[in-house]
Amino acid sequence: MGALHFSLVKKLKRGFLMCLCLCGMLSLSCAAARYGSSRQKFEVKKHLNRLNKPAVKSIQSPDGDIIDCVPISKQPAFDHPFLKDHKIQMRPNYHPEGLFDDNKVSAKAKEKETHIPQLWHRYGKCSGGTIPMRRTREDDVLRASSVKRFGKKKHRTVPIPKSADPDLINQNGHQHAIAYVEGDKYYGAKATLNVWEPKIQHVNEFSLSQIWLLGGSFGQDLNSIEAGWQVSPDLYGDNNTRLFTYWTSDAYQATGCYNLLCSGFIQINSDIAMGASISPVSGYRSSQYDISILIWKDPKEGHWWMQFGNGYVLGYWPSFLFSYLTESASMIEWGGEVVNSQADGHHSWTQMGSGHFPEEGFSKASYFRNIQVVDGSNNLKAPKGLGVFTEKSNCYDVQTGNNDDWGHFFYYGGPGKNKNCP
Repeated sequence: MGALHFSLVKKLKRGFLMCLCLCGMLSLSCAAARYGSSRQKFEVKKHLNRLNKPAVKSIQSPDGDIIDCVPISKQPAFDHPFLKDHKIQMRPNYHPEGLFDDNKVSAKAKEKETHIPQLWHRYGKCSGGTIPMRRTREDDVLRASSVKRFGKKKHRTVPIPKSADPDLINQNGHQHAIAYVEGDKYYGAKATLNVWEPKIQHVNEFSLSQIWLLGGSFGQDLNSIEAGWQVSPDLYGDNNTRLFTYWTSDAYQATGCYNLLCSGFIQINSDIAMGASISPVSGYRSSQYDISILIWKDPKEGHWWMQFGNGYVLGYWPSFLFSYLTESASMIEWGGEVVNSQADGHHSWTQMGSGHFPEEGFSKASYFRNIQVVDGSNNLKAPKGLGVFTEKSNCYDVQTGNNDDWGHFFYYGGPGKNKNCP
């Protein structure tokens, strides 16, 4: 009986010690989790403080956004060490020749573009000397893979028309339908594109339509300036169509970001908020709404400027941000891009453009029209040798054309998953 009692006590002690150890490990694990969580919250809060500058006025947009009117000298660009003493250039020294040719821009088109299609204007506007900034929320940052990667594209998202290995892009899930020019020096690009609200299947997918100005190789040193419209639930937390810009000088690795989510682009315009919703959008067999985007290099200062519509100069990317684009671009691309996150060769039904194929034509398919490039003499000209590229034409396709009204144009896009694109 005594031996049995001793054995029982021994087992109880061992169990008690194991319990203590387990509780201790759990406590350490919980403490580590709490530390990790509190550290993440601290990092997120610190990042939000960097991005959301003190505003003189805030406007509640009907789509839930808050637009802050921030003094122009307090915008994120001036957090960059090279811009501490930068004198803001309030207007470009030169516009490309041919931009304001009255024969090309009809009175009706000019009248149409006096309306700026952004939702937040219904409830107010920012005064001169300030710029409108879409306020970044905690949830926006938490949706990113990390605080460091918030507001950045994933690596390898540029279409490579003459790649020896087309699977290079497909492995990353990015698919494109574009027109492009290469083989010359380009100092700008322009196009008018209709705006849609494509359906997105998964929250980590997006659909966009944009202009790319590229310099360097498609390796680790690619320079890119981009602008257009996009639907990105992961970045914005909804399915609204939004105006956006992007830049990188190292192939999307460490430099650059969307909109004003890092130091770089200097905005001077008080009317347009980058990242804000565009409204109205085009409807299938209904009214079509398009926007014009021009990006060009100022021959005097060397900065890359962006203009929205026929008169809204948004601002500029200082030339020092880039290596290859300090001089000129070596390739221009126009078109659509989507992310397909489905595995094992399957395809999502995330739409590009209108979600319809190019052959359906006007009011049904999405388009880029009046495509032009800026040459070395600062002249807007029709592109020479316009090529097209798509990874999977059964999912998304592109078709070019040329006429007197639209100059060089193309229809592009598609539904994604269909009977020919399983």
